[in-house]
Amino acid sequence: MTLRQIILKFFYPLFRRVKAIDSSEKLILYNSSKKLPLVPFYNLTATANNGSNLYFKELEGKKVLLVNTASDCGYTGQYEELEKLYKQYQNKLVIIGFPANDFKEQEKGTDEQIAAFCKINYGVTFPLIKKSSVIKGRNQNEVFDWLTNKNKNGWNDEQPSWNFAKYLVNEDGVLVNYFGPAVSPLDETVIKAIED
Repeated sequence: MTLRQIILKFFYPLFRRVKAIDSSEKLILYNSSKKLPLVPFYNLTATANNGSNLYFKELEGKKVLLVNTASDCGYTGQYEELEKLYKQYQNKLVIIGFPANDFKEQEKGTDEQIAAFCKINYGVTFPLIKKSSVIKGRNQNEVFDWLTNKNKNGWNDEQPSWNFAKYLVNEDGVLVNYFGPAVSPLDETVIKAIED
């Protein structure tokens, strides 16, 4: 862990309180009209950071929380909260981390370094995907292209505004929520969406 990462981990609770005031990062969106995806979520695949394929078809019947992550960000402390959430709801929820270096060079490590950092410092056991881009553009990860394109997911165009944006897909493969980076994984709105 770098000195910066140690400082960020120590000050994360304070950072979270300060950033929660920023409404753009505290943004929560709902699929209130219950729009169905135009392209099935379960057709997607992703490559895990160990090189194996993750077929989303295998996730049917569980809620899935997809999060763009970074190891050198003020929100990196959310790894610990995500792991707690993952363990608490392991029978009904899958969390998938998508490491990305899209915001101010906050994810410089290799896939192996990222996995080791997450395991050693935050005890992460949920799946991590190979480092990729999550923001719109020709290199955007296929899964985030689906999450941020209403012509695919049915309603949402909101792309991550920063690291640790969260997208919740229900048991039927329908995108139901977007939670901005400042929304803690343990926030009551996230818990309620998982329990509904």
